[in-house]
Amino acid sequence: MHVSVKGKQIDVGESLRSHVETQLDALVGKYFANPIEAQAVFAPEAHLVRCDLAVHVGRDIVANSRGEATDAYAAFDAAAERLEKRLRRQKRRLRDHHARAAEAALPARSYILAPEEPEESAVADGEDRPLVVAEMTAEIPTLSVSQAVMRIDLGEEPALLFRNRAHGGLNLVYRRADGNIGWVDPELAARAG
Repeated sequence: MHVSVKGKQIDVGESLRSHVETQLDALVGKYFANPIEAQAVFAPEAHLVRCDLAVHVGRDIVANSRGEATDAYAAFDAAAERLEKRLRRQKRRLRDHHARAAEAALPARSYILAPEEPEESAVADGEDRPLVVAEMTAEIPTLSVSQAVMRIDLGEEPALLFRNRAHGGLNLVYRRADGNIGWVDPELAARAG
């Protein structure tokens, strides 16, 4: 596994770098045989040091975690502990669903839109479309609801659009402001109505 250790406005010494590489190899290797890469980024935040970990453990599976402490080692240890809990849950769920065959993902387009400036609105030019900053292709995976919830929990994502394995329709799971998970399923609404 390729491990990169970076610092934003902070010096990452060789001792910290070797500590992170050793710990991540052991931690991720315990749950996944062939992880792809891992990244640790250290940055100062007020009077603390923040450590952001991102581990690419498989195709379309990225685990993220964050830790904060007064020094870089303690921040990494907090992030690594949280990452280990997530990887353990992920591995258990993968083991439970291993017998199911993978289904093809839907191709889709993904856009990043620029925020509108009130005085420089596109309406002034006679158009009401936002400025597209980036356009890329993406895949909409076919998952069960529990797998989708696991992915947004594992990747600390705010939302995930997926094809529901149960009925083939598009669904959305998202993290609510209160920390709970919301689920939008138009198929259930159609059946109820």
